[in-house]
Amino acid sequence: MTTAVVTTQDGTPVLPTLLGQGAVRIPIGGKIRPGIKVLTKKAAEEPKAKDIYRQGVTDGLSFEQIEQALIKALPQLKSPLIPRNIPWFTARAADFPNPEVARQILDTYGEDRGQGRHLYRFPVVFPSDHWQTVMPHELAAWSASEKRYWSQYSPDGQVRHCMRHAPIPIDHTGRRTIRIFGGRKTIQREDNGGICDPESCPEYQQRQCNLTGRFLFFIPGIRTISALELPTNSFYAMSHAIQRFQAIGHMRGGRISGFLGRTGETFYLTKVLREVPHIDASGRALRVPQWIIELEAPVDVTALLREGENQDTVIAQADFAARVLEGVKAEPVPQSPAPEELLAPPPMRPGHPTLEQVMNRIAGIGIDIDHFSRYADERWGCGWKINPQGRGRVWDEIERYRNDPEGYADKVDVALRGTV
Repeated sequence: MTTAVVTTQDGTPVLPTLLGQGAVRIPIGGKIRPGIKVLTKKAAEEPKAKDIYRQGVTDGLSFEQIEQALIKALPQLKSPLIPRNIPWFTARAADFPNPEVARQILDTYGEDRGQGRHLYRFPVVFPSDHWQTVMPHELAAWSASEKRYWSQYSPDGQVRHCMRHAPIPIDHTGRRTIRIFGGRKTIQREDNGGICDPESCPEYQQRQCNLTGRFLFFIPGIRTISALELPTNSFYAMSHAIQRFQAIGHMRGGRISGFLGRTGETFYLTKVLREVPHIDASGRALRVPQWIIELEAPVDVTALLREGENQDTVIAQADFAARVLEGVKAEPVPQSPAPEELLAPPPMRPGHPTLEQVMNRIAGIGIDIDHFSRYADERWGCGWKINPQGRGRVWDEIERYRNDPEGYADKVDVALRGTV
């Protein structure tokens, strides 16, 4: 069973332990495949191979198990299966420690679009706010039994290194290996200076080293404590997913984990047919149709931008609940403000003023509110009023001119005259 690194949302430092100082790890409890494998043309000519393949699919075996059965029965077939790109995902019982999970996924989110019941689209919830954690990826070259070389960035993220396993150490007698604590050590590859440069890498040029990645997620309604994974080697799928992660994270204050909205909106994984560029062996640029994994975020963007506005109330209610649980006498949080409280300005969290606070500040320095609104719309875009970060930028500019309100009023007038 593999594991994935998950960074805690609150940034709490992880205490050192005997097994090292690292982030919390969660187990991976199953794999959804992006496609299927089918018999090669040569293998399909063998009636016995067709029977073994058909029976394996019916029994829900993984394609690795089917391929092993084919090679055992027909040793002359070295690679009897090849990948096939299809418009749906596959959830097979053999790819899950608990085979029931595969059935739950297909029963809950499967659809029949004329080719039987398949998994075309399903919701996902990510367990971390770092897209590098929920979509780990690397360039890697594999031997028959292990990973030989792989890419890894330096701690500052500036250099991509080529890594390999360190040689097994030998004791002073030269005849006995030393027991290694904590797994095999890794070092930078010596023969290329430890630098990962695909254009000059013989393994990459010979297609022995390839980009590989996976999505790590939970599926709402599927009862499992372990995360699920969806492997992919598509550069386009991962590039588009990064754009979605960054866009949603920008609108949610850096968060991509959990549900996206108060009504339970989530990301979705699906497939779309796209024409992708391809360079053939002669160097010609071609475009070929492929089913590409697509990360969707069907949410109301304006709701995401407004989501953080009521966090002060939530914090106050949470504080009251904590006091009650601890046995401390506390007055409940009032649901409606008292009349005198209506006259007092609401407290402002640093960098997140309300629209009312911004407008009150503008009126207080003698600038016409409508006049300023037109200026702000031109300078920061019309969405600044509903975006907490946008209001924060406006507030910061007002603060810079707090000792020179007349100069700021002139700045606004000059800017508006330039747009007429």
